[in-house]
Parts: sequence; C-alpha cells; structure tokens
Amino acid sequence: MRPEGGAVLSVGDVLELQVEKAVYRGLGLARHEGRAVFVPRGLPGERLRVHVTSVEKGFARAQAEEVLVPSPSRRKAPCPHAESCGGCAYQELDYAAQLSLKRDVVTEALRRAGAPFPEPVDIVASPEEGWRTRASMHFEIAGGDLRLGLHEEGTHKVVEIERCLQLSPAMSEAARGLKRAVAARPELWPRLTGLHLAEGTEAGLVATLEVLMPASEAQGLVSLRGALPGLTGLAGELVEGQRRTYVLLMGSPRLAHQVLGLRLSSHARSFFQANRFLVEPLAQAVLDLVPAEGPVLDLYSGVGLFALPLAARGQEIRAVEIDETAADDAGENARRLGLALRVDRSDTREFLARTPAREGQHVVIDPPRTGAGLPVVELLAARRPPTIVYVSCDPATLGRDLAHFARLGYRADSLRLFDMFPDTFHVEAVARLVPAV
Repeated sequence: MRPEGGAVLSVGDVLELQVEKAVYRGLGLARHEGRAVFVPRGLPGERLRVHVTSVEKGFARAQAEEVLVPSPSRRKAPCPHAESCGGCAYQELDYAAQLSLKRDVVTEALRRAGAPFPEPVDIVASPEEGWRTRASMHFEIAGGDLRLGLHEEGTHKVVEIERCLQLSPAMSEAARGLKRAVAARPELWPRLTGLHLAEGTEAGLVATLEVLMPASEAQGLVSLRGALPGLTGLAGELVEGQRRTYVLLMGSPRLAHQVLGLRLSSHARSFFQANRFLVEPLAQAVLDLVPAEGPVLDLYSGVGLFALPLAARGQEIRAVEIDETAADDAGENARRLGLALRVDRSDTREFLARTPAREGQHVVIDPPRTGAGLPVVELLAARRPPTIVYVSCDPATLGRDLAHFARLGYRADSLRLFDMFPDTFHVEAVARLVPAV
C-alpha cells in the first residue's frame, strides 16, 4: 500500500520527472507517483533526470543531473559561474520568461494563502547586470589559497568569482582589490569570514571586512586602505564571541542616493533597497498609492526612502524604525532637507500597542522578509486606517498577512511587482489595502 504523500523514495534514487511549475525559492515542482519532488532550478515544462537528495514527510528534494527536454525559454547562462554559484536561481532562463515566472509564483503564493488580490498583476523589469548596490561575499582557505566569492548552492563552499554580473564594475574592482590586499597578509586569513560592499546610487563605495578579531587589534587592518583607491570608506566588523564592533578604518561610511529629487544619505550598515535602477520607481509607486491628503504613519521606515518623499509633498509623517543607525539616518536626512519628519526609534508592534490611533492616518509598511505577522496586522487593522500600502520582499509572508487583513476587513485593490533582484528567485511587491466596506 502506498504511504501517505505518494511513492516510497530513498536518497540516491534516480528519477525522470516533468516539472509542473515553479515555486518560491527557485524550485521546480515535479511529482513521482503522487509524491511532490522539489528540484532547484527546474524550469516549468522541462523533463529532467534527477537524483534524490533528501526525503521528508510528504515530499522529497532532488538535484538535476541532466535536462532531457529543455524549456523553450532556457538559455546559456550569461555568467560562467551560474552552475556552481548559489547567487542566481534563474540565470539559465530568458529574462522575459523570468518576469512571467515570478508573477506566477507570487500569485500562486497568494492564492494558496487565501489572500484575495486584483488581477492582472503587472511586474516592472530591471536591467539584468550591475543592479546590485549591496553585496555580501565570503572568505575561505582551500588548498593553501585564500578564496573570496559566493557560496556554492546548498553548501558553505566558496566559489571564487572574478566578476559577479549583479555588481557594478566599481564594486567588482573593490572586491578584487581587497582580495589582493588580504592575500598578501596570510596571518589574517584564518580570521577573515566575510566582505560586505555597499554603494550609493549617486556616490560612495564602502567595504566592510568581517574579521574574527577584538577591537583592540583593529589597528592591524589600517594598512589595507592603501590598496583600495576606489573606495570612499573602509571599515571592519570585528567579531569577538557574541560581540560585534564596527570600526571605521578609512574615509567615510556614508553613501549618497538620489530619490525623486531628494539627495538622501545613509550609513553603509543601514538597510537600503538593493536595486539601483528600481529604487525610484518603487518609491514613486508607494507615493502614488498613498492619498496626498492626510497624515501618514511609515512603519519599518529605514532611512526614510518613503517617508521623506511623502514629507516633501507636504504631508505630516511619523516614521517608526527600530534600527538605531537607520533611524538616525532618517532624522538627519529630514533636518538637512528641511523636512518635518518625526522618527520614533521603536519596535513596530510596541509602538502600535502604546500609541493612540489618529483618524484619517494612512499607513505605509515595509517589514523584513518575515513579514508583519498577525499581532502587528491585528493592531494595525484595529486603527482602521483609510489606506495601507504594504511593501513586501517575500510572497509567502505577504500572502499570509494579506489573508489576515482580509479576515479583518481589508482588501487589496492594487498589486504591483518589481523585479528588484533579476536572475534570483526574489521579487518585491507593493499592495494597497482599503476597507472592504
């Protein structure tokens, strides 16, 4: 008798499967005698030979060995590292097909969550190369050499990358220059764990080395700064047990961004949207969805990407951000630009629980990948704002939260997607919610 969930499978089994559709996280969904099998980078419509890598209750995971019948949209990956590097899920899929696939993945996630949404759903495209303004890379000692690159898919093994197509030429050169500088310092190799790069959309390029080192030894890193003429800032994130200390070694940690006519400044450690080409279209989409009259509450506000342009058009804005550095950036941007913006350094849930609602106050919410969650959704819905604009980077948590809002009397009357992360499985969504009655 067949067990619940379909056929009996074991690790190592070799199967021939037809990919039915794409699901979130760059996976293709296939079935073997009723059991779901998830295959990384499996494209809809393809027939694959795979081997099973793990078996879970009700489903299995497998790795493709050979593409027997390719998708008509399959292409030769433009990046030579695509097969081994885990940074891109869809390098081998034509870009127009990527957009269609991401739209399908988001709408499927919302339907599965029971979240009503308006159709058709538009998606805004991005250039495929040089879009990234933030990147994290990893160091590894292998075969007596120091490697710098990204993790191989599904492992912690570092793939050495000469140039990542997601990065600007300046970011790639900074990574190469830093690699050369630290390669000449073998005493540092066992302590190096990561490299974080951040580039302003207008100006600034800051590199931060993650090093297992107490702050008292930071002076030993200062000599690296001469090897990196393209950087405007060099810093160390020094890790000692559970303690992390940020130490500026050279220049400034500030980045400059041009957003809808406003020059914003952010610290390299502050969150800022990663796609240099779609930052302004995303901000404009949020502004277009927020009514131009009435006060606005901006939750998870970061450095003020949405709050400051809203303030610039004359609205009364209150921003809530728990990260100290980002909250300071928002306040300083407002002061420099002469804009009225009140910034509360607070957890969103705690703020909503203790702060009385204002009649007619619209809300913008841009939570982390984990989403807002039921407690925040309940507190927010209880305030009965006339408009909620929800910015999301995760279809699953967006679907969950929109379903919560629907049960609490809010419906989405607008949904638009932004391909902020080309060639990867990530996608940004902007939904507007209004009272159902």
